[in-house]
Amino acid sequence: MFYDALMTAIAVFVGTAGHEFFGNAMLSRPIVVAPLLGFLLGDIHTGLLVGASVETIFMGVVNIGISSTAEPALAAALATVFTIQSGNMGANITLAFPLAVLGLQFLNMILSFVIGPFAPLFAKFAKKGEDKKMVALHYGLWFLHYGLYSLIPFFAVLFGSKAVQFALQAIPKSIMNGLTVAGNLLPAVGMAMLLLLLWDNKLAQYYFLGVVLMAYLKLPLMAIAVIAAIVAVAIAERDMSEIKLSKNKGLTGSVSDSNQKDEKKSFSQEEEDFFA
Repeated sequence: MFYDALMTAIAVFVGTAGHEFFGNAMLSRPIVVAPLLGFLLGDIHTGLLVGASVETIFMGVVNIGISSTAEPALAAALATVFTIQSGNMGANITLAFPLAVLGLQFLNMILSFVIGPFAPLFAKFAKKGEDKKMVALHYGLWFLHYGLYSLIPFFAVLFGSKAVQFALQAIPKSIMNGLTVAGNLLPAVGMAMLLLLLWDNKLAQYYFLGVVLMAYLKLPLMAIAVIAAIVAVAIAERDMSEIKLSKNKGLTGSVSDSNQKDEKKSFSQEEEDFFA
């Protein structure tokens, strides 16, 4: 049991920490974490089956910034190890999404209450020009963040699937409803934070265009993304045309100025020859 718990923690750490370390490399996806854990536990066939099944649940889930809904690595790892132990894949996969939602809450709590207080140190080191300390702190917090998170599946496997299911059922409905409401608010909060950084009155019309397309015309996100790409290409082509036009005007102006200077020189030379 301890070996299973340790391998599960390692798989979750590799998936979540590696995902961030390599720049959103999608290593935390169930199709990666579950087969990896299956390999570590000597049952890669079950890992592949569970990974493919859980991946279908999270196929449309992509966490971007604070606009996040679930953390799939934890769900995939626990579903895999419990399936290998019990042999019942269907019953364990049903726990995947609730575990992923709770896993994301734990991940954010660790980030806010454990990692967050170290943020002022980065500013302190930056002012002093202590680059090596900044790098060391960065990787140290990275390891601490996902190392603590990996302890959750470690103890979950030690206590067993029945204990995990009992813990989920023991959570009051009011708290679960609160978590649901908070999860629905996170995309709005994330968009507000992005707008604080990106807002420009010159671009406001495009923002409201997106609101109209989404809220009133009920277009899907993919259609809005395609429209946005077309608008971006059209604006880029217009800007490039204006740049070329301004360059051509500049060249024409310089040529005309040089011609005028040549005419003045030739005229003055003719005057000197006439009076000579």
